[in-house]
This record gives sequence, C-alpha cells and structure tokens, in this order.
Amino acid sequence: MRPLHIITPVKDSIDSTIQTVKAILASDITRPYKYTIYNDFSTPENTAQLERYSKELGFELVNLSDITTHPSPNYLLVLQRCQALALEAGADLLIVESDVVVRPDTLQGLADGAERYDDCGIAAAVTVDDQGVINYPYEYAKGREGEDYAVKRHCSFCCSLLTNRLLAAYDFKILNPEKHWFDVTISQQSRALGFENYLFASLPVIHRPHASRPWKQLKYTNPLKYYWIKFTKGFDKI
Repeated sequence: MRPLHIITPVKDSIDSTIQTVKAILASDITRPYKYTIYNDFSTPENTAQLERYSKELGFELVNLSDITTHPSPNYLLVLQRCQALALEAGADLLIVESDVVVRPDTLQGLADGAERYDDCGIAAAVTVDDQGVINYPYEYAKGREGEDYAVKRHCSFCCSLLTNRLLAAYDFKILNPEKHWFDVTISQQSRALGFENYLFASLPVIHRPHASRPWKQLKYTNPLKYYWIKFTKGFDKI
C-alpha cells in the first residue's frame, strides 16, 4: 500500500491553518501517512504558535528559516524537497493548502481515485464555499457536481494529490525559479507526459479563497490596489 505524504505550506494565517490541520488529522485514512506543515517565514509569534500546535496535535513542522535564507514565498523549495522525500519513500504527494477544510473521506477518496485510474497524474478535489456551492478556481465544474472526470484545465493545488508516477516522470528542479506558484505548469507537464489529470467533484472541500494570503482579498474589495501590489511587488507569478 503506497504511503501518503501530506503537506500544508503556511505563512501566518494561523486560524485558517489550524482549521485545515484539525480536519486533516480527523480524516479517515487507511494508508500509512505523514503530515508536515512547511512554515514559510511566518512571524515569530505565529511560528511559536505553530510549534505549540505541532506538539499538541501531532504534525511535523518544518520551519523553512532553518534551511534557507531565501525570502517567502518558497513554494518551489517545498515542492522540490517533498518530491525527493516522496520518491524516496515510494509515496504519493498530497497538497492541502491552509485555506481549505477537507471532509473525513476526502484524502482517502483522492488516494483511491488516483489508484483507480492507471493514467492519473494529478487527482484534485473540487472546491466549494461554506454553502456547498462550487467556487474558485473550479467554477467551470458547476453542473457536474458528483462526477469524477479528466480535465484539460489546470488542477489547483488547493487540495490535490500528485501521484508517485508523475513525481518520478517530471523533475521539479527544472521548474522556473522566477515564478511563485506552479500548479499550472505541473498540470500542463503532467498531460504533456501522457498522464490525465482528474477532478473529483464527488469529493468537495471547503475553500475560503485567499484566507491564507489576506492581501489577496483586495482582489474583491479594492481591485486597483490589488493589481498595484501584484505588479509593483511582483507577487503571484504563475
């Protein structure tokens, strides 16, 4: 039985992170798994909270400040490190971001679904709001609730499993270090290598967009300021 390496990258946003953590740790998972939070230069106060919760709740905590001086975001470093560890362990890599709340059956369901499709590169859970309505970034899936199917569009890493066979086929060391986020590129490369990426609309997860990156709420409340920050500071390169 292939193990799961489950990860959550975090920068501050402790309240939403702990909701994510508790939901993951309450999951019904039959595979052996390891759960790690990668703390990407949260404030000293929030780092101290994560260290306390790590002891209380039982997840592994990696403070990226211990292994790099590169400023946040360090998503590329996390992906490269986790790819190496997953390949060494013969594991699938399951990413759950810190603004997502999974159901008890989500993670095992994604693992089972990825096994069911021999050509699966990525298995992604559809995202919904607190009322259960499909939301960003999967609005295009509205009308196909409850279905599981291959998609040509990219799979967000809100809650996605990257199969061990994809990890073995595509080296994350060749990803563009000038970018900040890599779900689009990895989704495209998965299909280019002959895999299919599957969206599991039967396994909805609650997604509170950008709760993990509060400045992005400006996209909805003050779009001019949002795009000014995005382009002047070079944030969110995909």
